[in-house]
Amino acid sequence: MARRVKEFVSKTTQGIAEQAQKLRKAPVDVARAAAIKSAGRIKSLKDPVRAFARSGVKLTAISQGTAQSLIELQEQIVTSALSNAATQLERAAHTEDVMALMRDQAEVLRTTRDRILDDMTQAVAIFKDAGGGVRKVATETYTTVTKSAERTRPAATATRARKAKRAVRKTKARGRRANA
Repeated sequence: MARRVKEFVSKTTQGIAEQAQKLRKAPVDVARAAAIKSAGRIKSLKDPVRAFARSGVKLTAISQGTAQSLIELQEQIVTSALSNAATQLERAAHTEDVMALMRDQAEVLRTTRDRILDDMTQAVAIFKDAGGGVRKVATETYTTVTKSAERTRPAATATRARKAKRAVRKTKARGRRANA
C-alpha cells in the first residue's frame, strides 16, 4: 500500500510539474506567435511602401513633364505675341491711309483670336494628359496596395487570438484543479 501511495504521489507530482511547465510555456508561446505575426505584418508593408514610392516618382515625372510643356507653350505664346506686335508696328509704319490700317488691325485681331484659341486648346490638352497620367498612377497604386493587403491579411486573426487565450485559461484551470 505504501508503494501505491508513493506511485500516486509521484504521478501526481509529475502531472503538477507538467502542468506548471505548460503554464509557464503557454504565455511564451503566445508572445512568440504574436512576435512572428508582427514581423510578418511589418514585412508585408514593403510592397505598399514600394508602390507609394514608385507612384511618387511617377507623379513627379508627370508634374515635371506638365511644367515643361506649359513653359514651352508659354514661350511659344510670348514669342508669337512679340512677333505679331512687331509685324503690326511695321505694317502701321508702312501704311499710307487710315482705312488700310483699320483693315490690317481687323486681320490682326482675327489672327490673335485664333492664336489664343489654339493656345488654350493646347493648354487644355496638356492638363488633360496630366490628369490621365495621375489617374493611371493612382489606379495602379491603389490596385497594388489593395492586392498586397489581401495577400497578407490573415484569414481569422480574431479567432486565433481567442483560441490562444482560451488555451491559456484552460491550462490555468487545469493547474488549479490539480492543486486543489
